[in-house]
Amino acid sequence: MKRISILLVMSLISAMAFAQQALWGGAPVVSPEIHEDNTVTFRLKAPKAVTVQVTGDFLPSRQIETPFGKFDGPGAADLKENQDGVWEYTTPEPLEPELYSYTFIVDGLKINDPSNVYMIRDVASVTNVFIIGGNERIDLYKVNKVPHGTVSKIWYNSPTLGMDRRLTVYTPAGYETSGKRYPVFYLLHGMGGDENAWSELGRTAQIMDNLIAQGKAEPMIVVMTNGNAALEAAPGESSLGFAAPSMSLPKTMEGSFETAFPDVVKFIDKTYRTQANKQGRAIAGLSMGGFHSMHISKQYPDMFNYVGLFSAAIMPDKSVKSPIYDDMEAKLAIQFAKKPALYFIAIGNKDFLYQANNEYRKMLDEKGYKYEYYETGEGHIWKNWRIYLTEFAPKLFK
Repeated sequence: MKRISILLVMSLISAMAFAQQALWGGAPVVSPEIHEDNTVTFRLKAPKAVTVQVTGDFLPSRQIETPFGKFDGPGAADLKENQDGVWEYTTPEPLEPELYSYTFIVDGLKINDPSNVYMIRDVASVTNVFIIGGNERIDLYKVNKVPHGTVSKIWYNSPTLGMDRRLTVYTPAGYETSGKRYPVFYLLHGMGGDENAWSELGRTAQIMDNLIAQGKAEPMIVVMTNGNAALEAAPGESSLGFAAPSMSLPKTMEGSFETAFPDVVKFIDKTYRTQANKQGRAIAGLSMGGFHSMHISKQYPDMFNYVGLFSAAIMPDKSVKSPIYDDMEAKLAIQFAKKPALYFIAIGNKDFLYQANNEYRKMLDEKGYKYEYYETGEGHIWKNWRIYLTEFAPKLFK
């Protein structure tokens, strides 16, 4: 009887193992595989495929047609099929330390890597991600053994826009028990983004945790807004349900968001222990968020002492009419007469907004307005915006 029981158990284990192998397709495919020399191998099991490519920001860029014109996008590389139906590509050179994103293209269809569960959404694109570590800046993007802050999704009422809207708020480690008041950094996303963009694509919580722990940044509250004034919250997380994400949204760069921004500041000062004055506030943003940061800070010159423009759009379309954008030079004169502690402009030298930023800086120079300029290579990409955050945050509230 005992022998029969043992045989039954062994049979059951064998059946379960066979079932799991059938369910999951046998031995797992490892992808991406990061080698000791920082070369990376990508693999995809696709025995019936004709062509397989990998596309990602670790490859030389190429021009891509979009509804908004031609932009630099990630390049592509061909994978080769082995005898098991697994396609492979290994980078010919080691990759520099960075957070990278990628997808596969199988017979013309873009798909995610089924072997990599780590993905990020940027507007309507979902890509896999991986990190190559090895330098001080990239280590800021990682979860290290330091005290950690809290990231909250919190709703507020905007009387100006007539709706409840959502914010992402980072509070530094110790906020809950310290009893202290903290300065506030308002951090704004770009076109098509939302209140999740900086926390997910920008690694804001990890960057702030690490900078604060290293003593390089002051403990601060970081408020990440939704700059699409017609929307309550990020796609799939509002009463609109699973509406498709889009870059073509109303009420983005026509004055509504800037007009309603004091609603956000009032809510934050009422809800959190803040230093509720100009000296205790900063604002910065990327692309459209840089545009918003510039126009909000000049519209309300007593609200922010620190301003950051990351790859910023400068002026709205000529067809846009709003008092927010009127009398720009007069408003800038008032803002700079009040001597902001920092006016920071950063952009990549291949960015499609590079010339517009140069012209804006020329105007500031002609007026004698003081600002700090930081230039990188490459273009309108998250790699640069994470860098700008790591440069800007340590300069605040000193």
